[in-house]
Amino acid sequence: MQSIVVEHIPLVWCEPEHTSSRGVVIWLPGFSGTKESVEPQLRKFAEAGFIAIGFDPYQHGERRMEPQEELVKRITGNIRRYFWPILTLTAEEIPRIIDWAIQRFGDSGPIMIGGISMGGDIAVVAAGVDRRIAAVSACLATPDWLRPGSHEPPGAADDYALACYARRNPLTNTQLYSHLPAICFQCGELDTQVPPDGAERFIEALADIYRSCPDRLVVRKHSEVAHRFTEDMLQESIQWFLKN
Repeated sequence: MQSIVVEHIPLVWCEPEHTSSRGVVIWLPGFSGTKESVEPQLRKFAEAGFIAIGFDPYQHGERRMEPQEELVKRITGNIRRYFWPILTLTAEEIPRIIDWAIQRFGDSGPIMIGGISMGGDIAVVAAGVDRRIAAVSACLATPDWLRPGSHEPPGAADDYALACYARRNPLTNTQLYSHLPAICFQCGELDTQVPPDGAERFIEALADIYRSCPDRLVVRKHSEVAHRFTEDMLQESIQWFLKN
């Protein structure tokens, strides 16, 4: 595992040891997680032949503005006000990470992205930010930031958060996916924190845009799984990236 700071963004990566690259995978942690917390997944992606990159999302890890306990308390106390900007600003940093990866590794295959919960949310947004992204695997994530049916209190957005929502919420910005990135949602069938119906409604909303290639949109609901990242989700993410 190697590390670097790219335009003030702390980043780690690992490379396949015995094969040429099958592409670049950017993989992001869940809420309150760090680049170090996804190192096990990065190693698995590298074993599968990918250059695997992780970085600290905005306000996370080395970029925290407060102690971890205060971060969690602030965000969960008002998800719409404080979480929506994290999703937006982190996703809008992804092009800088991709630029660095191309400069560092050259033409190493397709650019793919995924993550766990918050990381999966960001991955879906990023595919609408940067058209170089060919495939997404979003685990325990939603393209509907309103998250109807979630057991978590949503809070209330301020004007800044509403502006973030207006420009980046995937479900209300389907035009940003006209380049047809392959998107797979890995959902927990019993997830009441991030209900899987948001992913299903997004796929329906994209049906006309993807009418020539509907197989590039998938919702996989894992039976008897709540809001928990599983080994099956990781393995299916690897297979999705290998396929696309």
